[in-house]
Amino acid sequence: MPGLDVYDVLRSPHADADFDVVVVKDATGTRWIVRAPKRAAAGAALEAEKGLLSALGRAKEAGLVTFDVPHPVGAAEVSGDEGRAIVYTEVRGAQLMLPALEPGPGLAAALGRTLAQIHELPIALVEDQGLPSYTADDYRQRRLAELDAGIQTGKVPPRLADRWEHQLENVSWWRFDPTVVHGDMGEHQIFIADGDVVGIVDWMDARVADPADDLAWLVAAAPEDVVDSVLEAYTMARRELRDPHLLDRARLASEMALMRWMMFGVRTDNPDVVADGEGMLADLEALLFED
Repeated sequence: MPGLDVYDVLRSPHADADFDVVVVKDATGTRWIVRAPKRAAAGAALEAEKGLLSALGRAKEAGLVTFDVPHPVGAAEVSGDEGRAIVYTEVRGAQLMLPALEPGPGLAAALGRTLAQIHELPIALVEDQGLPSYTADDYRQRRLAELDAGIQTGKVPPRLADRWEHQLENVSWWRFDPTVVHGDMGEHQIFIADGDVVGIVDWMDARVADPADDLAWLVAAAPEDVVDSVLEAYTMARRELRDPHLLDRARLASEMALMRWMMFGVRTDNPDVVADGEGMLADLEALLFED
């Protein structure tokens, strides 16, 4: 970045198994985010996200969305074959905290409108970046394959497996129009200011798929009246929405996310993650079937 005069570097709390993340402050007080991949797959995901973020910036300029995204402004090779570190602008605002969502026309409604803006984006915006695109039945089959892989480990409680299989085979649930989805939506990806959503980050899992995926975190953790307020605003902001099983699929996605976490531990040979996932699956089984 020509002219960048670095004043300070701060470790970011968002570093994880895939990325080192730091905050760089320049002499003017401006803050920049730098993400460096630790694995080749993470580096490839960064490069794919880079093009999408530029496209989302153009969508904001065209008035298709009202929120900001990080803008890639520089890159540098890192040692090894991991790929490039990317420098981004910092999205303003503070991360959403779930207790801040209250029912009614305030922040919950703003969140519903923001999710609707994402799902109303032209699917070419994602497809043109070479990111995954699924039909409704393709996505159902993908979920079935994930379930089969989980069952084969012997670590998924049979009652949960039966529940999910029944829901996945209920084809009436899976008649939906695929949309652009963020793919990793949660409170840590949403930035707010002055009672509104002002930024969305972490777009590496974006794809054309089931819009219910972006509601899964909400139905898993938010009070029902908050979910109702979000969904009301969301429905009003969608141009054409005929999807009576949107929340059903969102609940299914939130439940199966626990299995995917366990399977991540299996694939990476991480016994702590496997044990954590098994414990969460056991807790979910107790919650759903104890009565």
